[in-house]
Amino acid sequence: MIWSLVKVAIFVSLAAVLAFGATIIQDTPGSVLISFGDQERSLTPLVFLVGILFAFAAFWLLLKLAGLLVAVLRTLAGDSTAMTRFWDKSRERRGYTALSEGLIAVASGEGQKAVAKANKAEKLLHKPELTLLLKAQAAEMTGDQARAVDLYKQLLTDDRTRFIGVRGLMKAKLREGDTERALKLAEKAFELKPRHAETLETLFALQSNASDWSGARRTLLAKSRAKILPKDIATRRDAVLSVADAMAKHENGHADLARDAAIMANRNAPALVPAAVLAAQVYIGEGTKRNAVRILRKAWLANPHPDLAAAFAGIEPDETAIERVKRFATFLKILPTHSETRLLETELLLAAEDFPAARRALGDLADEQPTTRTLALMATISRGEGAAEEVVRGWLARALGAPRGEQWVCSACNSIHPKWAPTCSNCLGFDTLSWALPAEGANADLPESMMPLLQSVLEPEADEQQTDPEDSPDQMIEVKTES
Repeated sequence: MIWSLVKVAIFVSLAAVLAFGATIIQDTPGSVLISFGDQERSLTPLVFLVGILFAFAAFWLLLKLAGLLVAVLRTLAGDSTAMTRFWDKSRERRGYTALSEGLIAVASGEGQKAVAKANKAEKLLHKPELTLLLKAQAAEMTGDQARAVDLYKQLLTDDRTRFIGVRGLMKAKLREGDTERALKLAEKAFELKPRHAETLETLFALQSNASDWSGARRTLLAKSRAKILPKDIATRRDAVLSVADAMAKHENGHADLARDAAIMANRNAPALVPAAVLAAQVYIGEGTKRNAVRILRKAWLANPHPDLAAAFAGIEPDETAIERVKRFATFLKILPTHSETRLLETELLLAAEDFPAARRALGDLADEQPTTRTLALMATISRGEGAAEEVVRGWLARALGAPRGEQWVCSACNSIHPKWAPTCSNCLGFDTLSWALPAEGANADLPESMMPLLQSVLEPEADEQQTDPEDSPDQMIEVKTES
């Protein structure tokens, strides 16, 4: 707006100056006499100046016409002149117009139109670094994957488009399911652009799905340096990778390397259950039980889990059931009202055959949280207290139809896993498993921790089983647990 006002002011000022100058010249006395042989012309000063201006304009026009004539003659002779440059610019404008229309067609999902515009742009521009990419995207949209791959390979020959070619080939391999080749291409793309967010995400996913934990940790470090991930999330994921790395190294017989990875994982994420269990097992194997107790207590305070209790029990594997109840007393005081604490105490008391105390520890949890585990515990307590057979069978029947309770559930796809893993086996999501109730309660096999507790319920009935398994609740339990 201001610039427009400035331009208007300048125009008005120039017009005023010219008008004022013309007025002065018009009022100037005298005349200009021009002689041509025997002819004379008398002109006023103003007319004389206008004539000079027209003469200069005519002279400039003659020069331009002469230049045009020379350009035409040189063009006919095959020389590059202003005329050829004029046509080149016109062709370039039409080429860029076709290119922009092709990009719009790709964004709009019009594959055939994008192909036509890409071919037109290629003929007009002669810039493969631009048109090849458009043609490749158009080929992908029309389903011509082979053509798209060939075009991406052509992009590899130019330094400016090499990354685009590698990235396109990587995506093509991912669509084909060739994750091995896709991983190699992702590593190449990472070399070309180490801070490219999409490449880092793809490389990390491929490395974690291929159990390349060391490579995934390097990629995670690159993501952290590129500030793609918040620091706390990067620390947590590094801990998950360390646990997975420690498990793999332990399975391969590299105990020393597994030790370091497990301790590092627990240091970075003390609340991560697998990390705490693995680190505790390392310290138990080294005889430093105090460190194991400290790690497990800290993890239990953050996230009570049966695996932590099992690891704590493993500190003294040869103790009696009564000795174990006494040793767990301080452990149970960490979160005394938590449901997992009450269930753990109930199991310990049942193992010591203190059935009244087990009932007090369980309380009304079977009514508040009627899961397979709580109902199976009630069946065991009832058996131990000498309840009627109908009561025990009633608890067992309810246990068969009850939800499993908390499990390792993927937060991305809600699939249930029997044990923790760094990646979801269903959706391949990384660090998506959490100990929680499934989105929709589903029946599941009885947990392994319930087997010894139910043994006392099942064994007395072994001699009384009926011939028809469909009519026997005990037989149903056996079939369920064996599956």
